[in-house]
Amino acid sequence: MFSLPLSHPYPTPPGSGFWGPRTSTIDWCEENYVVSVYVAEAMNTITNGMFVALAGFAIYNAITQKHERRFILTAMGFALVGVGSWLFHMTLQYEYQLLDELPMIYATCVPTWAVFSYARSKRDTILLGVYIFLGAAILTAVYLYFKDPTIHQAGYAALTGMVLFRSLYLIVTKIENAHARADMWRTVIIGIVTFLSGYGLWMVDIHFCGTLRHARRTIGMPYGFLLEGHGWWHILTGLGVYYYLVFLEYLRICLVGRASDYNYVWEWGFFPHVDLKKKQKNITPADRKKIN
Repeated sequence: MFSLPLSHPYPTPPGSGFWGPRTSTIDWCEENYVVSVYVAEAMNTITNGMFVALAGFAIYNAITQKHERRFILTAMGFALVGVGSWLFHMTLQYEYQLLDELPMIYATCVPTWAVFSYARSKRDTILLGVYIFLGAAILTAVYLYFKDPTIHQAGYAALTGMVLFRSLYLIVTKIENAHARADMWRTVIIGIVTFLSGYGLWMVDIHFCGTLRHARRTIGMPYGFLLEGHGWWHILTGLGVYYYLVFLEYLRICLVGRASDYNYVWEWGFFPHVDLKKKQKNITPADRKKIN
C-alpha cells in the first residue's frame, strides 16, 4: 500500500463519541471521531481558530486605533461565529449548530446597517436598524421552523451580497482619493477571491466526498488533513471576512472625512489594518464622540 513518511492509518470511525449521537441537521465530509473520541470533526474544529484569532486582532485594533464601536461589535460577532462553529464541529449537536449559524446572520446585520445608514437622518438610521433586526428575526423564525440549512445559507448569502454591492457603490460614488480607492479595491478583490476560493473547496468537499475520503485514507494522517475542504473553507472565509472588515473600517473613515488621520498598512504585503497616525493617538473623547 502507498505510504508517506511518518503517516498513520485512519482508524475505523466509531459509532459515536464523547458527545453522543449526532443531533445536528448537517454532517460534513470529515469522518467523525477518527482523531479523538472527544472531537467529532477534528480539522473542522481547529480551523475555526482562524476566525477567533483574526477577530481577536480586529477587536484589539479597533480599540487601540479608536475605530467606531460598530466595528468592535462586528468583530465580536465574527469571534462568536468562530466559537460557535468550533463547538458545533466538535460535538455535532443541534444547539451548537445554531450557535454557529445564527451569529453569521446577526453579525452581518451590523455592517448592513452601517453601509445603508450612511448619509441618512438619525430617525431613518434608527428605523433602518429596527427593520434589519426584524428581518433577521423573521429569517431566524423561518429557519428554526423548517430546520432547512439552505434557508440559512440563502439568507446569509443575500445579506452579504447586499452589503458588498452597497459598499462598492459607495466606493465608486463617494471616494475621490485615488490612493484610498486603490487600497479599497485591492482589499475587496483579495477578500472576494479568498472567500470564493474557500467556497469552491467546500463545494469540492461536498460533491467529491467519497473520492476525498478514499484519498485521505490512502495517504494517512496527518497528510490527509490537508484534504479537508470544509476546514479550508473556515481558514479562507475567515481571512475573507477579515479583509472585508478592514475595508469597511477604511471606507467609513473616508466617508466621514478622517482619512488624513489614518494610515492604511499592508503588513508583510498582504495583511491590512488601518492605524491612527502617531499625532492622532491622543485624540480627545470629544473628537471620538463626533464619529460614533
